[in-house]
Amino acid sequence: MLKVHSFIFNAFQENTYIVYDEKGLCAIFDPGMSNYEEEATFASFIEENNLKPIALYNTHCHIDHVLGNHFIFEKYGLIPQFHEGEVPVLVAVQNMAPMYGFRYETSPIAETFLEESQVIEIGKHKLRILLIPGHSPAHLCFYSAPEGFVIGGDVLFRNSIGRTDLPGGDHQQLLDNIRQKMYTLPEETVVYPGHGPSTTIGFEKGTNPFVRG
Repeated sequence: MLKVHSFIFNAFQENTYIVYDEKGLCAIFDPGMSNYEEEATFASFIEENNLKPIALYNTHCHIDHVLGNHFIFEKYGLIPQFHEGEVPVLVAVQNMAPMYGFRYETSPIAETFLEESQVIEIGKHKLRILLIPGHSPAHLCFYSAPEGFVIGGDVLFRNSIGRTDLPGGDHQQLLDNIRQKMYTLPEETVVYPGHGPSTTIGFEKGTNPFVRG
C-alpha cells in the first residue's frame, strides 16, 4: 500500500507530496520548499520515517512547484523528471524568482524526459503518467489505479481548476483534458492537487462550477 504525505510550502501555498511504500521507498512530487525552515521540515519527515528517496518528479515547472528541486538534488542526489515540453517553463524561473523575492538555486535539467502513458514505479507499485496540458504546456499527472489516487498538480482543484492565463496556458484545452482524461477516472479516485485540499473525481463532476462531468 502506498501512503501520501503532503506539505504546504512557499508563499503560493503549494502542496509538495511524498508518496512512499511499505518498505520506505519514496518518490517526491513538486518540491516547493523556499527557505531553510521548509527544507528542514521536509528533511525531518524523511529521516523520522526512515524513508529512502528514489525519484523526483515535477507535474509541471512553474516556479512554486520547482523551488526545492535544487535542494532535493543536493540532499538526495535526485535529478527532476518531467515532460520535455516544460523545459522553457523551468528555464524562465531563474528570471522570475527575484521578482517574487524567492531565494532560488537553479534546478538541474532532466536527463531523460517523461512521456504520456509511461509508467513509473515506487517499489512494486506503479503509477501511470497522464499528459494534461492547459495550465502549462506539458503538464503531467500521476495516476495509481490500484491505490485509487492521482497526483494532479494544477489541473483540477476542489471546485476549481488551474489558471490558464500564464505563458503556455490554454483554457479550452484544459477543460477538454479534464473531461477526457480526469473525469474518465473512477469517481472514487482521490485527487491530490497542487494547491488546497484533496477532492475526488466524483465530487468534482457533480459540483465543479468550471467543468461539470
